[in-house]
Amino acid sequence: MDDLIKYKGIHPGIVLNRELKKRSLKQRPFAMAINEHPQTLNAITKGKRNLNTALALKIEKKLGLEESTLAILQTYYEIGIEKNKLKSKTPNLSLLRESLFWDTDINNIEWHKQRKAVIKRVFERGNATEQDEIVRFYGKQKVDKALRSVARKPYTISTK
Repeated sequence: MDDLIKYKGIHPGIVLNRELKKRSLKQRPFAMAINEHPQTLNAITKGKRNLNTALALKIEKKLGLEESTLAILQTYYEIGIEKNKLKSKTPNLSLLRESLFWDTDINNIEWHKQRKAVIKRVFERGNATEQDEIVRFYGKQKVDKALRSVARKPYTISTK
């Protein structure tokens, strides 16, 4: 299981390709040995096609790998894809008033690049719903950090 953790999130085909190279096995003869189309194995080793459980079991048996190794890697890979889909590129704009960003087009804000300014503005002028959405979008830790940071004061010349 420790070996799996270091490959967590990597397409199992990439790991398989590495394993085949390490053992000096060519893809085409290997595919034929497990009664699989060489094109299918090629697509998997390039990360262009998912590895189904049945094929994973055939490959693991032929290579002498622990059963379910490649299937688990496929699951980890799919979990990573789903997590990325859940990460939103913008907050839910239906919960933010456009007037809050009166000086800019709300659709053109670079939400991650301008994070501190957005957080400060919403917490200075926004309502509870808007603040909750910003906390959901950025996460409590990033919001707290942005709110704690104080803008640098301009240099002043002491006359004493």
